[in-house]
Amino acid sequence: MNAPVAISPTAVRRARLAEPDEVRRIERFVADTGGSVFHRPAWLAAVENGTGHAATGLLAERGASITGWLPLSVVHSPIFGRLLASSGFAVEGGVLGQGADTAMALCRAAEELAQRLSCPTVELRGGPAPPEWEHCTDSHSGFVRPLADDDDAQLAAIPRKQRAEVRKSLKGDLRVTVGNRESDRENHYAVYAQSVRNLGTPVFPRALFEAVLDRLDSDILTVSMGGRPVASVLSLYHGGAVMPYWGGGTQEARSLRANDRMYFELMLHARRRGCERFDFGRSKTGSGAWHYKKTWGFEPHPLAYASWTAPGSKARDADPTSEAHQSRIALWKRLPLPVANRFGPLVARGLG
Repeated sequence: MNAPVAISPTAVRRARLAEPDEVRRIERFVADTGGSVFHRPAWLAAVENGTGHAATGLLAERGASITGWLPLSVVHSPIFGRLLASSGFAVEGGVLGQGADTAMALCRAAEELAQRLSCPTVELRGGPAPPEWEHCTDSHSGFVRPLADDDDAQLAAIPRKQRAEVRKSLKGDLRVTVGNRESDRENHYAVYAQSVRNLGTPVFPRALFEAVLDRLDSDILTVSMGGRPVASVLSLYHGGAVMPYWGGGTQEARSLRANDRMYFELMLHARRRGCERFDFGRSKTGSGAWHYKKTWGFEPHPLAYASWTAPGSKARDADPTSEAHQSRIALWKRLPLPVANRFGPLVARGLG
């Protein structure tokens, strides 16, 4: 008769991200379990390097095997308070692991870690969470669809009305470049900073973009007119998908249909790089960006977020669509661009 096999209990501990071997183990786990780019320690490291928000995380292990991983950024802001985010500056994250028990153990450990780090809030951008946490499934949507087999098929896959806009953009005297050079970075930041200022949003620190470009598979696609960059996007590549992550256009981009050209060219470029899917990122449900992505033939799917607030603490509110921030957004739109670029990163690095 065979002797009973002892099953090791699951243990949860804080990851040792300063140790290269530990980082490699976690990177392998993320890849093997189909995690997002935002689950990667490399993303956490880029956020830390670009914003100063410490990279950390919680590991669930059974014996020598990883069974769960919760990537975390310790976000601090004099305006919005402290936050333990999974993951910082990400649209995805949360628990990556095997089984409900592992997920709950990681979430409970996150509550304890948050209190030790004086963070009254934990935010998970995806993944399971305890039922008593605050859950939201209707605030944002994601948009993903397969890329077509060739350039003509990609154009034909766009619904008729939006396809007409893309055709017009192809006839314009627009120049498209893709790269990771200093000139690409300068042009992208100039365009992106103007774009978000016009929306009333503080621009992220350029150091964050630099760190992401240096540490992750990413590049910049820029559309120019007469030598002037008018639309630009920094895209992430992970798991066979391209995600246009930080993009925007100048005020003249709309009349030039530069954004339409930008996204179409990115689809072609990504397929040539070997990508199979186009991840259009997330948008606030019902927003202008949400409707724009639908015109390209993308169907929205709801994203599930969860948050925990320490007993006796006030829930964190850094949502730019919140009523509490509308007057600030209106004011920011009127700021001269040099002023917005000077002070924007000081505010935006605390958004997390």
